[in-house]
Amino acid sequence: MTEYERSRTMPSQPEQVYDQAANVGQLGTWLPGELHVRAEEPPAVTVHEDGTGRDTAALLRSRPEQMRLEWGTRDQGGYAGWLQVAGLDSGASEVTVHLSFFDEGHDPGSRAVAAALDESLRRLEEQVRLRTGHAAG
Repeated sequence: MTEYERSRTMPSQPEQVYDQAANVGQLGTWLPGELHVRAEEPPAVTVHEDGTGRDTAALLRSRPEQMRLEWGTRDQGGYAGWLQVAGLDSGASEVTVHLSFFDEGHDPGSRAVAAALDESLRRLEEQVRLRTGHAAG
């Protein structure tokens, strides 16, 4: 099993960040560009990957009381992850994304994962900024 984790501080209230991250209809605004999530009967979703042209059955659970999203593959246990939003004393938020690859075939490698996580967190911050009017920091 291989695990990756990245965090980013965002200059917005944690509720605002979580609401944007957990909006299933807007996941495409911050997820890696080659991934597209289609909601089904909750918590079921389908993830389409442009690079392979494949659809993967997955689960996406939102835990608003914990400001946490959890996801993973449904049929095969190759991949799982979570996103956690935590409030900071300054009124800002820290967002952490954690990925676990249980099957080497799903792991694109540390360099690709680090770049995708950093870009996704940057895009999430931008979406929150656009929604709330806060300047990026």
